[in-house]
Amino acid sequence: MRPPLFALSALDKRFGARVLFEQAALQFEAGHGYVVTGANGSGKTTLLRMIAGLEGAQQGTLAFRDAQATVYEYPEAWRREIVYVHQQPYLFHSTIEKNLEYGLARRGIDADQRRIRVREALEWAGLSDRRELPPHKLSGGEAQRVALARAKLLDPALLLLDEPTANLDGEARQQVLELVTALCLADHTVVIASHDPEIMRLAILDRMVLAGGRIRME
Repeated sequence: MRPPLFALSALDKRFGARVLFEQAALQFEAGHGYVVTGANGSGKTTLLRMIAGLEGAQQGTLAFRDAQATVYEYPEAWRREIVYVHQQPYLFHSTIEKNLEYGLARRGIDADQRRIRVREALEWAGLSDRRELPPHKLSGGEAQRVALARAKLLDPALLLLDEPTANLDGEARQQVLELVTALCLADHTVVIASHDPEIMRLAILDRMVLAGGRIRME
């Protein structure tokens, strides 16, 4: 049997006397989509940040592909393949086009290929007519679509989305939902932390629930 793409075991995470996770474990299969749910304060964002190497824990072992590491010795190389999209994504104070191009340039993609791939990503996100705008000119829904397009461009093995539709409604929410669904249907492993009932109802997603310091499948 093929091993999971990513696994986490024996996770202990505390904030002072408060226990958030105790001997928790999970695993993600390649090419699958997951939604992580739970009450406010159950640790959804913290879990995604630990998977992305943005936050440590008191104990835990991570496995990605054929490599293992502890939660406090996160391998730098994993950051190129595990991408985290924050609920309120940070965008550089330049144009939308430059925001999308930045990650490709850091990875050594030549200028011609960057232009082609950025143009395709803008079309995918429905933002071709916004490419020259600075981030402060965008709505919340447009900014989230830029963040999703930027993540898609990096072609991550594991994509982590933290509440992608939070604080959105109407057409903006629907547009982001369509992009999230498209990412889940593509050849990615996608993990979404969300309260959104429409995301939780997506049949293409396996459901993980955080409760009592543990992680269980439903």
